[in-house]
Amino acid sequence: MSKQRRRKRKSNFILPFCITLTFVVLFGMFFLFSYLWIVTDTKPKHRNFQLTKEQIPAEEQVQEIIGQNNRYADILQDEEYMVEHNIYAKEAADTECITISFVGDILFDPHYSVMSVLLQNGGNISNGISPEVIAEMESADIMMLNNEFPYTNRGTPTAGKQFTFRADPSAVAYLDELGVDIVSLANNHAYDYGEQGFLDTLQTLQDAGIPYVGAGVNEEEAIKPVYYIMNNMKIAFISATQIEKGDYPDTKGATTDSPGVFRCWNVEKLLQVVKEAKANSDYVIVYVHWGTENQESIDWAQEEQAPQIVAAGADLIIGDHPHILQKIDVIDGVPIIYSMGNFWFNSKTIDTGIVKVILTEEGLQSFQFIPCLQSGCKTTLLTGTEKERVLEGMRAISGNVRIDAEGYVTFP
Repeated sequence: MSKQRRRKRKSNFILPFCITLTFVVLFGMFFLFSYLWIVTDTKPKHRNFQLTKEQIPAEEQVQEIIGQNNRYADILQDEEYMVEHNIYAKEAADTECITISFVGDILFDPHYSVMSVLLQNGGNISNGISPEVIAEMESADIMMLNNEFPYTNRGTPTAGKQFTFRADPSAVAYLDELGVDIVSLANNHAYDYGEQGFLDTLQTLQDAGIPYVGAGVNEEEAIKPVYYIMNNMKIAFISATQIEKGDYPDTKGATTDSPGVFRCWNVEKLLQVVKEAKANSDYVIVYVHWGTENQESIDWAQEEQAPQIVAAGADLIIGDHPHILQKIDVIDGVPIIYSMGNFWFNSKTIDTGIVKVILTEEGLQSFQFIPCLQSGCKTTLLTGTEKERVLEGMRAISGNVRIDAEGYVTFP
């Protein structure tokens, strides 16, 4: 009898145990799949910006723009197509021309000098970039710069990297205050806080309605140009980086199924993208991260790639990365500034500037270099003898072009 009772007790224990174990496993799987679904759902997909009124104007403004852009009327009326192909519409200040301005590297990391000082002084961006400089930036129909950091409060800094940057996502509002319309993410700091920080950056810019080039959730997105249509012209913006020349860079290059930047150390993919953009737009601008830090002369890779990018169809090349100004040049009629230098990046006293180009349907009408100075954690517009000093410095290194007293460049 005792053996039978023991067997019965054993049987009664096993059944509840199995039921409980099954419930725990199912419950755990439910939470696991729920977590994976949430993570996957919040990971940025292909760019799908919420187009602002500035990018897709009100209906009456759309009709006015269409009247000025008959060649692109069908595109301008197809919002779905515009989103899919990274096309934005803006109304230029002047119906006869388009003004596009460029500056170099910016940094919003509060642990580094320029942003730290700005926050100590109340956080007003005009305390770091002078109102006169901001006015120049805002006056452009399209304003572009290099966003040399991720927007994130997550991720971990890249192990072994000397400088790793990041900014709170709220700092993206400064771009709007500066009149910025588009940023390049093709640089060697976009991945400073790993994939998580990188993806946070894409999402932050998307949420702010700021188009970016040179980065994406996969290679298809990273290499895709951004286009602007205005004044009966379609302008392509392309960005890529050749920095970190090894096979295993800290800043990951985008692949078919992983996020990263558009790398162009092997230039063939960039040349292909430029050719395709040239075939379906009126003007192609390539903003490229290249060169050697703190070196005034261009390096062999810049010298080798620049003519290839021109031959592929670029109409204008804007360079950055060296943190100092490099020469203005011309190749087969195509203007190049090899490095814009720091714009608002650190506490060093460094000459910098704004490149301002004016386009019409006939092509480039003017190219102007506007001297500025980064000093004491502030960037200011130069006048008088200081302005002439910087222009003379640019003349000294830019032997193939002429630069007048107002910074207007003549290309032979």
